[in-house]
Amino acid sequence: MKRNLLVFLLFPGFFGFLAKSPAKAFSSTGTLKVIISDFKSNRGSVVVELFNKEKGFPKSPEKALKILSAPISKKMAVVVFENLPASEYAVSVFHDENNNKKLDTNFLGIPKEGVGASNNAKGHFGPPKYIDAKFSFNGDPETIAINITYL
Repeated sequence: MKRNLLVFLLFPGFFGFLAKSPAKAFSSTGTLKVIISDFKSNRGSVVVELFNKEKGFPKSPEKALKILSAPISKKMAVVVFENLPASEYAVSVFHDENNNKKLDTNFLGIPKEGVGASNNAKGHFGPPKYIDAKFSFNGDPETIAINITYL
């Protein structure tokens, strides 16, 4: 009896660990919902690029971690990234009005289609910086909102 009491008193952390929910203790992925609004029309679709590092943001979609697209309805759209690991991310979006899966620009490189980024980050004489668009995702379900801007 004394031995059992001694074990219980010496190892309370062990018993606390057993009491924790295994699903929450080991969960490292979650859902990120991105709501995009302020489209000038419902024509085309929205392309949403998720980056987990600065390199390539937002000009090199081939360096994005994931890319999703969605239809536009009532001048807004929603995309959901599932099973996303907890990390730091930045999101870049554009209104693909002609559904060619690329951001159309003029001869100076200025977008002809609407653009946006997480934190509604804006660029100065160019696209927004990763540092301005980045946010922490802890694995819990999260929703972010992005407003499209036409330049």
